[in-house]
Amino acid sequence: MTTIKDSVHDHISVEGVAAALVDTPPVQRLRRVAQLGTVTYVYPSANHTRFEHSLGVYHLADRALDHLRIEGKQAERVRAAAVLHDIGHAPYSHNVEELVYRYTGKYHDDVGDLLDTGPVARTLADHGLNPDAVADLVAGEGQLGQLVSGELDVDRMDYLVRDAHHTGVPYGTIDTGRLVRALSFVDGDLVLGEGNVQTAESLLLARALMNPTVYSHHVARIAKAMLRRATERLLAHDGVDAAELRRMDDYDLRVALRECPATAAYAHRLDRRDLYKRAVWAEMAAVPDEVVDADHEHRRELEREVADAANVDPDAVVLDVPDRPSMPESTSRVLVNGEVRELGAQSTLVSALRTAQRDQWRLGVYAPAESAGRVGDAAVRTLGLDTDDTRVRDVRPGIHATLDEFQ
Repeated sequence: MTTIKDSVHDHISVEGVAAALVDTPPVQRLRRVAQLGTVTYVYPSANHTRFEHSLGVYHLADRALDHLRIEGKQAERVRAAAVLHDIGHAPYSHNVEELVYRYTGKYHDDVGDLLDTGPVARTLADHGLNPDAVADLVAGEGQLGQLVSGELDVDRMDYLVRDAHHTGVPYGTIDTGRLVRALSFVDGDLVLGEGNVQTAESLLLARALMNPTVYSHHVARIAKAMLRRATERLLAHDGVDAAELRRMDDYDLRVALRECPATAAYAHRLDRRDLYKRAVWAEMAAVPDEVVDADHEHRRELEREVADAANVDPDAVVLDVPDRPSMPESTSRVLVNGEVRELGAQSTLVSALRTAQRDQWRLGVYAPAESAGRVGDAAVRTLGLDTDDTRVRDVRPGIHATLDEFQ
C-alpha cells in the first residue's frame, strides 16, 4: 500500500491494482496534462493536473465502494477505471477534445484501444481484470459505471472541489462525504437516499456557479480558441496526425506549435499571454439560430466572411460559439417518500439554473487588439446579430472596460 498526501483529500491510500496502475507511463503522462487547460491564464494557481484528479477520483470511488459494500473483482474493476478514467485526454484536457474527435472519432472516455496493449493491459491482466470491462466502466456503462461516469459520479465530485481549491474561488465547495454516504442503488440506478434533495442541488449549484466564473471565463475561452485554432493548423501542416496528438502532453504540444512555421505566431502569443480581445460578446437572444447551430465548416466560412468584411487577414478572426446550454445533473435521481424521482422534476432550483445558464451563454468573436473594433463592426453585420445594446456588448478597446478585462 502507498499513502499519498493530497491537497484536497489529505491522505489517500492506494493499493492493489490502483497502486500498480499509478506507475504506468500512460497514467504518469497525466502529470503533464493540466486539469483546467487555459484557465491558468486567469487563475495562475490553477496548475493542478489530471494525475492529481485521477487520484482524487480513485479515493472517492474507494469510499463509495466501501459504503455500498461492493468487494472483490467488481470493486477492483471500479478502482482501476477510476485511476484510468482520464488517460484518453489529449493535451490541455477538454480544450482540443472536439478537434481530436473530428479526426479520430474518439472522446476522452473512449479508452478501449488504450487498455488493449502495453503496460496498462499487462497490469490489468496481472490482477485478473478484463480491459474491455474496465473500458466499459470508464464509458459509464453498466450499473457500476454510473459511479465513474454519470450524473452522480465521483469524477464530478472531485473536480468541483479540486478546481475550486486551486483557483481560490468559493463556489465549488460541496460535501463529498455526505454525497458518498447518500449513494445507493435502486433497480440498477444510482440514487441519493431520502432527505438528500438539497445534497443533489448543491452539486448542481456548484457546477452552475463554477461555469461562468472559472470554466467559461472569457479570457480562458479566448486562449482556448487560439490554442484550438493553432492545433487544427498543426494537424493540417506539420504531418502530426491526430492519433499522435492524442498521446502528447501539454509540453509536447507547445513545442510542436512553436516549431511549426504555420503555428509559431499563435504559440508565441500564448507564451507571452498576448491574447486576442473580444470584438463581440453577444447573448443568445441576439444571435440567429443558424449561427448558434452552425457546424465546424460553417463557422469557418463565417469567420472568413467577417474577415473579408473587416478587411483583415482570416487569421485575425476567431468565432467562438458554445454549445447550447445543457444540465445533465438535473437528471440525477433522488429518493423522495420512497419514490425515485429525477432532480429536475423535484427541485424548483433547476428551472432557475436553466434560465441562468441561458442568460450566461455568450457568443464570442475575437481579434488582435488593433483590429478588434473593425472586426466587431463587421461581425455584427455579417452574423446578423441584434444590435440591442443589452444583448450585444461593445467591447472595443477602451470602451466599457471592467476589471475582468484585465485578468
